Amino acid sequence: MTPYELWYWPGIPGRGEFVRLALEAGGIPYRDRAREKGVGEEGLMADMAARSPEPFAPPYLVAGDLVIAQTANILLFLGETHGLAPEDRAGRLLAHEYQLTIADMVAEAHDTHHPIDVGAYYEEQKPEAARRSASFRDARIPKFLGWFERALQGRDWLVGQRWTYADLSLFQLVEGLDFAFPRRMAAIAGDTPRVRALHGRVKALPALADYLASDRRLAFSDGIFRHYPELDHA
Repeated sequence: MTPYELWYWPGIPGRGEFVRLALEAGGIPYRDRAREKGVGEEGLMADMAARSPEPFAPPYLVAGDLVIAQTANILLFLGETHGLAPEDRAGRLLAHEYQLTIADMVAEAHDTHHPIDVGAYYEEQKPEAARRSASFRDARIPKFLGWFERALQGRDWLVGQRWTYADLSLFQLVEGLDFAFPRRMAAIAGDTPRVRALHGRVKALPALADYLASDRRLAFSDGIFRHYPELDHA
């Protein structure tokens, strides 16, 4: 097949990584366009502006005549097109529900370090970030992960008998939280053994082994998940 084109900011894993994991695990050919030589952020902005209708923001996936934006929407498409979601309607909707819930938590994780203004530096909103992070650590992390913990009761995967894109995304969510809030995540690890076990199963998938060990797997830095020691407490 003609490789899909994935467009996302070239220097951070961010929301684009949820899509990359699905493409990699599914063995789906794609080009990570903004990371190609001579393209970069300027090429991304130019391509996005040339689209009609213009995507609101990356990531977006070009699949022939389709231009699909929003992470959950891209994964819905990949799941249905490439067997990364259950075949039955109820299963597909449930996988999408899990993905949308993950998207909610990703947004809240971002807001811990930018609670007032996404256009301002973290250093300009540190008191507010400390307050927001305390709520996120104490209430929101246990609420979200506890819900996934209950969803995994009696099962290895979130939906059905094999992994779906929702499992890959939960893995990436845990990876991001471990990076941003290592002390808090270590403190509550005993409360979410099923989530931790799923994380381990995804990490051990043979289809992901080469990607996870490669330099194509971008490290966390200054994207959605950021580690500020002063925001992380057990």
